[in-house]
Amino acid sequence: MTTYPFTRALVTGASSGIGEAIARELGAAGIPLVVVARRAERLGELARAYPGTEVIAGDLQTREGRLLVEARLASPVNPVDLLVNNAGFGTSGDFASVDPDRSEDEIGLNVVALTRLTRAVLPRLIDARRGWVLNVSSVVAFQPAPYLNVYAGTKAYVQSFSEGLHEELRKSGVVITSLCPGLTKTEFQSVSNTEHYAKQYPAMAWLSAERVARDGLADCARGRAISVPGAQYKGMVALVGITPRRLLRRLSGLVQRQ
Repeated sequence: MTTYPFTRALVTGASSGIGEAIARELGAAGIPLVVVARRAERLGELARAYPGTEVIAGDLQTREGRLLVEARLASPVNPVDLLVNNAGFGTSGDFASVDPDRSEDEIGLNVVALTRLTRAVLPRLIDARRGWVLNVSSVVAFQPAPYLNVYAGTKAYVQSFSEGLHEELRKSGVVITSLCPGLTKTEFQSVSNTEHYAKQYPAMAWLSAERVARDGLADCARGRAISVPGAQYKGMVALVGITPRRLLRRLSGLVQRQ
C-alpha cells in the first residue's frame, strides 16, 4: 500500500475521472477524505467505499457552492492539509461559435473556483507550516491549443499561478504542485466534445486516470512544483520549451484540425 504524508484531503470534482481516481487512491491509502462535486450519488459511492468520508454536494460554478467549500477548508475542525483542485471542464470548437455563457462558466470553474479555494486553505496551512495543494492543469498549459482556446488559456493560468505560488511559499512548509496530464481516458472527452480524439491518437498516447492520480500525488508528496505523468508527455513538454512559438502555433493548429 502506498503511504502519503497527508492527514486529510479535500478533492474537488471527485465524482469521476482524475478526481475520482485521486480520491480512491487516497482512500485506499487510509487518508480521510472530503469529496466535492455536483453529483451527490457519485459521492455517496465514495463514502460507502471509504467510511468516514465527508460529502459536500455543491456546484463550484456558483458563489454559494464556492463559499461552502471555502468554509470547510478554513475550518480548524478536522483540518484539511491537502487540497486537490481538480474540478474543471473544457470546450472544443471554433471560438466564435462557442456559447459565450459556457466559456464564462469554464473560466469560472477552472480559474475563479481554483483561485478562491487555494486562497481559503493557505492561511491555515501557512500557520501550521505544513500542507499541500495539488492543482490539476494540463500539458496544453505549455502551448497554444486552437479549437480549445478557453480551456488552454485557463490551464495556462493554473500553471503560472501554481508555479508562482510554489516559489512564493518555498520556505513556508507548504507545497504547491501543478499536475499536467496529457490525453487521459475520462468523461472529459464527452463533456468537451473531443470524443474523436480516441480515434485520432494511438493507444500509447493515452494515460489512465489511475496512473495520473498516482504520479500526481507522489510528486506532490515529494514537494515538486510540476508533475507530468508519462515519459511521452515529459518529452513533449521539454520539446515545447525549445520550439519557436510561431512553429508551435502552426503545429498545434494542424493537430487540432485532424
